[in-house]
Amino acid sequence: MRTDRKSFIAGLGAAGILSLGLYVAVPAVADSPSPSPTAKPSEKGEDRPFRDGPRRVRPGLHGPGEHGFGLGGGRGVHGEATVRDGDGFRLVAFQRGEITALSSTTLTVKSADGTSWTWTANGDTKIREDRKDVALKDLAKSDEVRIAGERSGDTRTAKLIRVRD
Repeated sequence: MRTDRKSFIAGLGAAGILSLGLYVAVPAVADSPSPSPTAKPSEKGEDRPFRDGPRRVRPGLHGPGEHGFGLGGGRGVHGEATVRDGDGFRLVAFQRGEITALSSTTLTVKSADGTSWTWTANGDTKIREDRKDVALKDLAKSDEVRIAGERSGDTRTAKLIRVRD
C-alpha cells in the first residue's frame, strides 16, 4: 500500500498541532509560579496530574487572563488526552464550565456546549480562588470553574479546581 505525500504531511501536521497544544495546555494548569523546594516528588508521578516545573507560556497562545486551560488560547471547554507516565499511560482530562450540582465529595460541571461531567474531589485536590486555597464546601452552584485531573473508567478525579476570577 502506497502512502501519498499529502496524507503523510497532513497527518504529521495534525500530530504536531496536538503535541503543541498538549505541551502548552497540560503543564500550564498548575497555578503555582514555581515548584516548592521542599516538595517530595512521588514515585513515578502517580499523584501528580502534570509535571513539575515552571509554566511555559508562548506569546499569542493565551488571551488576557488565560492560563492554558484548553487548547486554542484557553477557549477549550473540555477534553482528554492519553499521556505517557514512566512505563505506563494515564488519561488526563480538563473541563471549563458552571457547577450544576455539588456534594461533599463531588461536583458536576456543565460546559458551554452542554457536556456535563461529574468530578470526584479528595484530599489531594487543590482548589484555588483568587490565588488562595479554598475548600470544596466554599464552592457554590453556578460558580464558573476550570478543572483538571485524571479519568479512570467512568470516574474523573479532580487534581486542580480553579474558580474563575
